[in-house]
Amino acid sequence: MLQLSTIALAAFAALPAVHAQAQAWPTKPITLVVPFPPGGPTDMVARVLAQNVSEQLGQSMIVDNKPGANGNIGNAFVAKAAADGYTVLYNTSSIALSPALYKKLSYNVNTELAPVVLTAVVPLALVVNPDKVKANTVADYVQFAKAQNGRISYGSAGNGNVTHLAAFQFAQHFGIEATHVPYKGSAPADVDLVAGQIDFLTDTINSVSAFIKDGKLKLLAVSTPKRLPNFPQAPTLAESGMTGYESGAWQGVMVPVKTPKDVVDRLNTAFNKALKDPEVLKKLAIQSTEPLGSTPAEYGAYVKKEIARWDSVVKSTGVSLD
Repeated sequence: MLQLSTIALAAFAALPAVHAQAQAWPTKPITLVVPFPPGGPTDMVARVLAQNVSEQLGQSMIVDNKPGANGNIGNAFVAKAAADGYTVLYNTSSIALSPALYKKLSYNVNTELAPVVLTAVVPLALVVNPDKVKANTVADYVQFAKAQNGRISYGSAGNGNVTHLAAFQFAQHFGIEATHVPYKGSAPADVDLVAGQIDFLTDTINSVSAFIKDGKLKLLAVSTPKRLPNFPQAPTLAESGMTGYESGAWQGVMVPVKTPKDVVDRLNTAFNKALKDPEVLKKLAIQSTEPLGSTPAEYGAYVKKEIARWDSVVKSTGVSLD
């Protein structure tokens, strides 16, 4: 009798472990929400990383594009989602700009989203349509633009996006009067610049590189401290009259704030490993995208620092969206 009871107790004690194992994450596909359109610069990097992370976790990571409102539609969707590890946000630097630009947001990045990892940064490129203006340098374009007396426009990936503020800073610095035309992502803005519907952009380099190589867009300068290996002929904006200027569109991963720590840690490990994978690095290098990587705590501190930095920039430019 004692022996049977001992066996029964041992079996009962093992049940929680079996149950926990059966519930181990992930047991189904994971949705990676990209708050910008398909084919854009954020989407391109997200899909490269998602494929590698899927292979590591043994479950599909499905990219779900939810564009609009400078990424805030997708950001809010994830902030309100179940904190079970199956809805993940692939955010951009726009998440740090929005608190300064919008008086009312439907989510709070500090209280509703938890940091997972800082993934990459994509340099910005100042580009123009070579059929509309024969400018070979920033100085050439500044001279042309000033002569238009306000009859030029610039596009962006959306109101308050880093592509918007960078172009605004460029125009403000050189005293160029221009009208801002916001789009729902980089891809449609790029197409309209090629078609001559707008006059210039400061877009992410991975979004415009194919147009530059085909001669459909002219690259005048880049936003990095040093010239890019893929485009060594292009000077930096700092070299071109904006002394000390540096900017870029950084990207990262966040989840709903109550997501279990073990899930956050597994996602962090998987993304960091992906950012060191030779094939991933090769694909990112083609896009002139710099891989980063971090702990959740490091990314959280970085986001807070960026929120403070962009708050200062927004106040200095006077840009407001509501």
